[in-house]
Amino acid sequence: MNIVGLQTFVSIVETGSLVRASEQLNVTQSTVTVRLRTLEQELGATLLNRQKSGVKLTASGTKLLGYAEIMIGLWRQARQETAPPAGTDSVCNFGCDADLWPDLGKYAFDDVNNGNPRMALSVWPGDQAGLYRMLNAGLLDLALTYRLAAPGDQTVYRLPPDELVLYATEPNRPVRFDPGYIFVDLGAEFRMQHALAFSDAGTARVSFGSAIWALSYMLEQKGTAYLPKRLALPHLQAGRLFEIKGAPTFQRSIFLIVNPKAALGWTWMPDLIARLGV
Repeated sequence: MNIVGLQTFVSIVETGSLVRASEQLNVTQSTVTVRLRTLEQELGATLLNRQKSGVKLTASGTKLLGYAEIMIGLWRQARQETAPPAGTDSVCNFGCDADLWPDLGKYAFDDVNNGNPRMALSVWPGDQAGLYRMLNAGLLDLALTYRLAAPGDQTVYRLPPDELVLYATEPNRPVRFDPGYIFVDLGAEFRMQHALAFSDAGTARVSFGSAIWALSYMLEQKGTAYLPKRLALPHLQAGRLFEIKGAPTFQRSIFLIVNPKAALGWTWMPDLIARLGV
């Protein structure tokens, strides 16, 4: 089994077809087909079923996908650490929940990047489960996430929480029973608090699993939604959003997870933690 075959398999899954995978990888479709067939022969299993609408993972393909992503990541990390870019003497792999990148994640990245010009930096987005898998596989040195769970040998720092506030595209929209209300799934703790505060409300017609996507949709279509205050602030200042007065507010915990082995030589780490408000 080779890395190229695994990369091709992952590309087919991500793009949804062999044709789009060939475009992404800049190879012919026949090359993609041969790579996939060779991988399936090595494993002795069918990984993908081709359909008119695209490709669909088989049970074997679903099992392989997680391993393939980890193996590709390990290869990328090994290549980077054994042959780092010219002028660098250290490496930092930084993972960040996509909803935390605006403001907080980029601030942390800029702080590390500007203070360590000889460090090679890689930044990887992911949801809570994806970041956990990468941490567990040793693919990340730092992770900014909403999820507390981390492998036992990781150091966890609790950061100031996100303040979750009800915002609207017009100042006079109601706190309750707004037909334009957009539910944003901001984690298990928020779901429980939200259910208690709005126990008499029905189910929102539109819901999102990402605050960034929900914000973009709300600005285009109008409505109300709970959003992290730091994410909404620029739009609040510009008059595109309004805080709904009298609505309950909630909090969402944020964590910085650090691989202590990778951080042994990081003299800048205590200052970063202090600047993040720990």
